[in-house]
Amino acid sequence: MSNLTVATWNVNSINVRLGGVCAWLSAHRPEVLCLQETKVPDERFPVAAFEALGYAVAFAGQKAYNGVAIVSRKPITAVHRGLPGDEAEAPRRLIAATVEGTQIINVYVPNGSEVGSEKFAYKLLWLERLRQYLHADFDPKEAVLLCGDFNIAPEERDVWDPKAVAGKVLFHPDEHAALERIRTWGFIDAFRLHSLEAGQFSWWDYRAAAFRRNLGMRIDHIWVSGPLAERCSACWIDAQPRAQPSPSDHVPVAASFC
Repeated sequence: MSNLTVATWNVNSINVRLGGVCAWLSAHRPEVLCLQETKVPDERFPVAAFEALGYAVAFAGQKAYNGVAIVSRKPITAVHRGLPGDEAEAPRRLIAATVEGTQIINVYVPNGSEVGSEKFAYKLLWLERLRQYLHADFDPKEAVLLCGDFNIAPEERDVWDPKAVAGKVLFHPDEHAALERIRTWGFIDAFRLHSLEAGQFSWWDYRAAAFRRNLGMRIDHIWVSGPLAERCSACWIDAQPRAQPSPSDHVPVAASFC
């Protein structure tokens, strides 16, 4: 297999962040970039901007909310949109495809809003449906990569203050249990293969000068099956785009495989 770098980035509106995304792609040239929260219907996705950089695009979008896309310099095949059983108007939160023999599943997990709310229950149900999809359609002995905005910080070292966020959305025991059921399918956190340090985050609230004060969470992830873990030569968070004008509240996470 050839070398492959896969990145994930919740861009919080592709049309608003298009210049920054294209600049990042030009500078880093990953083979694949998975986008979440594109917030654009399919007919308005800025395909030409990516094609001008040598990237093909597969996407699943809707007006103003959600939306996911896979941008690739390599051929994109076997594209699948949505979870099995999704209705026609279901939120666009998942797109899967194969690139260079690697099966990539790009997800935008529901936020959950508030613990105990209907949206929180929907989040847990969505995660269970994702687990069932993995068990039915994928094999952990193959090259499988799950990435995106999980909207969950897995461990205490992944949040700025475990006591301050304990029991709240993004860091609740029910979310951790749901995420653990997905992990036990056969995934390994690519970032933790290369860094064990606390305080490394991928998301900071826009409020309270959270980025400047590093009051963040690591909620954007790249998880890989065993065969990909063996090939994973690096995984990193690029916080630099968060310091640019009009940034997304998330930053890219990337992993390289050789």
